[in-house]
Amino acid sequence: MTRLELSGGEPRFPVITDAGLDALRRTIGTKIEEVVEPWCYEVSRDNIRHYAHGIGDDNPLWCDPEYATRSRYGRLVAPPSFVFALNRILSGSVSGLPGVHAMWSGSDITWHRPLVVGDVIHSEAYLKDLVEHQTRFAGRAIQQIYHVDFYDQTGALVVSADSWCFRTERDRAREVGTKYDAVNEQPAPYTNEELERVWAHYESEKPRGAKTLYIEDVAVGQALPTMLKGPMTVTGFISFAQGWGGLYLRANRLAWKQLRKHPGLGIPDRFGIPDVPERVHWDDRLARLVGIPRAYDYGPERCSWLIHHLTDWMGDDGFIVNHRCEIRRHNLVGDLITIEGRVRAITGDDAGQRCVEIEQRALNQDGELSATGMGMVRLPSRTEEATVLG
Repeated sequence: MTRLELSGGEPRFPVITDAGLDALRRTIGTKIEEVVEPWCYEVSRDNIRHYAHGIGDDNPLWCDPEYATRSRYGRLVAPPSFVFALNRILSGSVSGLPGVHAMWSGSDITWHRPLVVGDVIHSEAYLKDLVEHQTRFAGRAIQQIYHVDFYDQTGALVVSADSWCFRTERDRAREVGTKYDAVNEQPAPYTNEELERVWAHYESEKPRGAKTLYIEDVAVGQALPTMLKGPMTVTGFISFAQGWGGLYLRANRLAWKQLRKHPGLGIPDRFGIPDVPERVHWDDRLARLVGIPRAYDYGPERCSWLIHHLTDWMGDDGFIVNHRCEIRRHNLVGDLITIEGRVRAITGDDAGQRCVEIEQRALNQDGELSATGMGMVRLPSRTEEATVLG
């Protein structure tokens, strides 16, 4: 295994090269044959529950078999964002440009039917495109876009999705990036009064559940109830990793095998032990080395929160047809996120059924934009006797 070059006691990281980009471009559109094993193959009771708990979602449709039996599904259903646990590439496992940082930055997901307990899923993926950007975070950045299709045990397509990561040079982000210049590395602690307001909001939140929301009850401009996430803790990030599986979380001999196969993953910790870049989510020192003031949350975690916002609002009889999420800013340890939404339009989907378009914004405690979302939700109608919801 290789060790990173040291300069002044700190590592110097690999950079984006034209040769590396050319090698990646040659793989665009080619099915990825070397499959990175997913965290979950099966939609099982335990896998659903672990994922739901990891995003802070207590909807009984996911976690209470007796409740789910009384629903129109007749069995447990997975949160739509559970799809992240079924494929590592959708979740941010990238190829090429070894040692160049990857930040999961968004997705565009279409569900053809719900994921229900008992499903066994396999997926196929390919690199879709590479797009160069100039950013405040690190200057030059490469957006690496993948497409993934998910099939069930019968071979039917159940989910189609794009997701993308931004590849950035860690040293440039740390040395010349300006995006987080105004962030205080040691923010003031929350007061008891501030925390009591958060807890009171959590007490008011609840999933709509079995009380059907009809499309006739929805109007353009209508606001959704706000949802909180946070204040951010490392414990919360690890809870998500337990349900979602992470990208490179391995221990002992398996960790050694992973680093031997992918030596660019190994970044020395404070003991000189090569460890994976995923620890930016709990290691403040490594986060600062890649240009971020302190440890921060996972990208798919942020997307799952926006989807949770929609499922709480739409109830058991709604169905998310499509959701697009764009990450705009890291959520740092200590941040508190408020998710807002409003009805943008009432329209039809490809199946000719009526849907509600919802636009979402996630803001941190300073009013800075953390993420945006655009969801299309199919709702039942009082005026139509039969409406297929997925």
